[in-house]
Amino acid sequence: MSGASKKAYIEKLEAKLREWSVDIDKLKEKAGNSEAKIREEFHKRIEDLQIKREDIKKRLRKLKEASGETWKDLRSGTEDLWQDMKAAIEKVKSKFK
Repeated sequence: MSGASKKAYIEKLEAKLREWSVDIDKLKEKAGNSEAKIREEFHKRIEDLQIKREDIKKRLRKLKEASGETWKDLRSGTEDLWQDMKAAIEKVKSKFK
């Protein structure tokens, strides 16, 4: 992968992380305005999202430093984390509309 492609991929991931952070903040706000029972479940799911987001941040740091085969391996694993996070965010958003 060329340096430009790597840079574009990392920028795309960073932008998505910022978007997910905004989504999580909105969910936190919504949780704060919910009934106690719902709020408890909301907070648990938000904690899970935050853990996933931190995992992706750690992977992003490794991606920035990686090259060659290591880059390819990390990128493949990052795609899995990315899809997992995307699905988790959508699930929480749809559950607590």
